[in-house]
Amino acid sequence: MRILFDHGTPAPLRRQLAGHEIATAYEMGWAKLSNGDLLAAAEKSFAAFITTDKNLRYQQNLAGRRLAILVLPTTSWPEIQRNVNKVIESVNALKPGDFVELSF
Repeated sequence: MRILFDHGTPAPLRRQLAGHEIATAYEMGWAKLSNGDLLAAAEKSFAAFITTDKNLRYQQNLAGRRLAILVLPTTSWPEIQRNVNKVIESVNALKPGDFVELSF
């Protein structure tokens, strides 16, 4: 699955998601895009978007999106690392249009 990491998603997580193709918004040249434009761009090339922006669902109309969105509860790599199995399971279960907010 092609996955885009949002700005706050810790880059070390990419090593834990074996079998997936990962890019960051920064690597794609999308660091300055607003959330709406970023989601629209991501939807053209990616199957999933991983973010730490807990307000995304309130700021954007997510209805009808094919892009699966996974919201991590923190930007802290040590905390995510302690819960990496939960993240991996959630990523592997994503389907088009899903919106999943994790909690640890």
